[in-house]
Amino acid sequence: MKISNEAKVGGIAIVVIGLFILGFNFLKGNKVFSKKTTLFAKYTNIQGLNSSNPVVINGMQVGIVKEIIHDKNMKEMTVSISIDKDINIPKNSIALIIPNPLAVTKIDIKLGDDKNFLKNNDSLLTEDKNGFMEDVMKKVDPVLYEVKEAVSTLNSLMQNVNSIIDPRAKNNLGNTINNLDAISQSLLASSLALQQMLDKQSGSLSKTLDNVNSFTGNLSNNNEKINSVIGNLDKTTSKLSQVDLQKILSNIDHTVEELKQTINKLNSKDGSLGLLINDPSLYKNISSTGNKVNLLLDDIRLHPKRYINVSVFSRKNSEQPLMAPLADTSNSPYVPK
Repeated sequence: MKISNEAKVGGIAIVVIGLFILGFNFLKGNKVFSKKTTLFAKYTNIQGLNSSNPVVINGMQVGIVKEIIHDKNMKEMTVSISIDKDINIPKNSIALIIPNPLAVTKIDIKLGDDKNFLKNNDSLLTEDKNGFMEDVMKKVDPVLYEVKEAVSTLNSLMQNVNSIIDPRAKNNLGNTINNLDAISQSLLASSLALQQMLDKQSGSLSKTLDNVNSFTGNLSNNNEKINSVIGNLDKTTSKLSQVDLQKILSNIDHTVEELKQTINKLNSKDGSLGLLINDPSLYKNISSTGNKVNLLLDDIRLHPKRYINVSVFSRKNSEQPLMAPLADTSNSPYVPK
């Protein structure tokens, strides 16, 4: 079978392209026929890190930086790391970017102590590290470095304050200061009033204390009288406690009961007093007796000789006895009409 020249040229071109790809990957440091594990690490500053930069563990290169992906705002960059698959990396390991002005920037993985290991397409923990010049300054002049850090912190603080205090907040802050001024003036007036109240000569508190002292003095002077009054009160309460109150109440109940019985007898016609009050015949008899007594008294007054006779020579009394009361007793209630 005869191969055409076109097929030979195509085969040679394919071989050349494959050798070119293998050579390019070899020059980049990629092992073409070895299996790789891909891990990801996120940073806010990659400090000059580029693709194909080495990745080391304990000073030994175990992989390379495969790719660097950034967002549109450039606030976070994701670094894709390609390492040998047969290396076990604990999950709490930290990937640090180590800049070097005399060589290439590299990623140094500090191994952790976790018993679980990272798998393909897992993410590494990261930690922002100062640049090479900052490390040098920190070692050469620690005081200058601390001052720089303090100024940087103060600058961040002022930026945060400026971002928080907008025009409305500034107006609110001004109103707050004015309110504090008004409060301070009110406190000053209150302190003056309090000072006047506490003044020894004219203060109301001083007068009140004087009155209290006078009152306590009077109590002290009348202590004996107060003790006597309290003693008498104690004696009175003692005597009241000794009184048989139950017995007194029983006697009162008994007296009330007897009074009720007496009133009942007065209302009834059984007794003489009840008959006197309730029986009209007794009233009529008394009225008749009174009328007869009046008639007798009038007859004695008009004809005394009829009842008392002292004459030596007796004389026949021809006067008729009084048969009716005189005129001055004609309106007497005892005279029947």
